[in-house]
Amino acid sequence: MTEPEPAEPDAAPAPARRRVSRRTLIVGGAAAAVAVGVGVPAASFAGVLPGRSTLYRLLGLDGPAGTVPAVATGPLVQGSFRSAARLGAACGWAVSYPPGHGPGDRLPVAIALHGYSNSHRTAFGPRAHGLDAFLAQYTARGGRPYAIASVDGGNGYWHPRRSGEDSAAMLVDEFLPLLARHGLVTERLGLLGWSMGGYGALRLAGELGTGRVAAVAAASPALWHTFAQSANGAFDDAADFARNTVFGRQGRLDGVAVRVDCGTGDGFCANDRDYVSGFATAPSGGFEAGGHNNAYWLRMNPQHVAFVGRALAA
Repeated sequence: MTEPEPAEPDAAPAPARRRVSRRTLIVGGAAAAVAVGVGVPAASFAGVLPGRSTLYRLLGLDGPAGTVPAVATGPLVQGSFRSAARLGAACGWAVSYPPGHGPGDRLPVAIALHGYSNSHRTAFGPRAHGLDAFLAQYTARGGRPYAIASVDGGNGYWHPRRSGEDSAAMLVDEFLPLLARHGLVTERLGLLGWSMGGYGALRLAGELGTGRVAAVAAASPALWHTFAQSANGAFDDAADFARNTVFGRQGRLDGVAVRVDCGTGDGFCANDRDYVSGFATAPSGGFEAGGHNNAYWLRMNPQHVAFVGRALAA
C-alpha cells in the first residue's frame, strides 16, 4: 500500500510544485541505465534525477518488504464520535490491546497518526499497517503491555486550519478523554505516525512536550523546508506553514525519546535527513533502503512499536 499524497513526493524539493514531464522521466531513466551499464553506481544518480522513488524501485534499491507477523492479536475495540474540533465530522476510532488485556485495563497508550487519505482503520489488520500484530509480537517477547489507539484525523495534516478544523485539538481534547474513560492511562503518551502522520506526531510531541509525551516514532515524515515546496493543501499559506513547521523547533522535543526513519528511495529522504541533523543529540532511527510505501513501513514497525513501548515502560 503506497499512501497517496496531494503532491508527488518523488519530485525534487525545488522549485516549488514542479511537475516532472514524461519525457524527462524517460530521459532520466535512460541516463540511469547508461550509468549502470558503464559501472557507475545507480544510487549516485538517484539523488539528482527526477522520479527518485520510481527509479529506486525499478532498480531494486528499496530493500526487502516487511511483513505482518502471523500471531494471535488481542482485542480490537472500535467506535465513533462527532468531533467539535473537526467541525462535526464523524471520527471513527479503534484501540488495539495486547493479548491477555482488554477494555478497562489500566495500560499506557500510544496514538498512531495516520497518513494522507488514510483512516484509523489503516493502523491495524494484516492488509494494512498491522500494528495490532506487531504489538502482540512485542509483548510476547517480553515487552511491557500497552495499547495502541488510532482515530480519523482527515486530510488536514494534523494542525489547526483556516477553516476552523483542528485535528490535533480533536486528538487532545476529545479522543484522549475518550480513551481515559475506557481506562487507559493518558497522562503520558507515546506517538507513532507515518508520512502526514509522521509530521503530525513530531509536531504534536513538540506542542505537548516531555510532560505529556514519552516517545515519538515517525516513519517517512512528510516534511518540507518552505511553504512553496509543500504539497498542495498541506498548509493554508506561508504564515500557516511558519506557525506549524517542525524545522528549527527540534529543541521542543528535549526530554522526549525521538526516533525518525526514512527510506533512501523516498522523496522526503533529503528533508528528513536535514530535520534529523537539527537535533543537538541525534535521535534514534536512520536511513536505509526503502520507499514511501507500506513495504518499508512494515519493516520499520517492529522497531517503532518496541521503541515506544520501552519509553512508556521507563
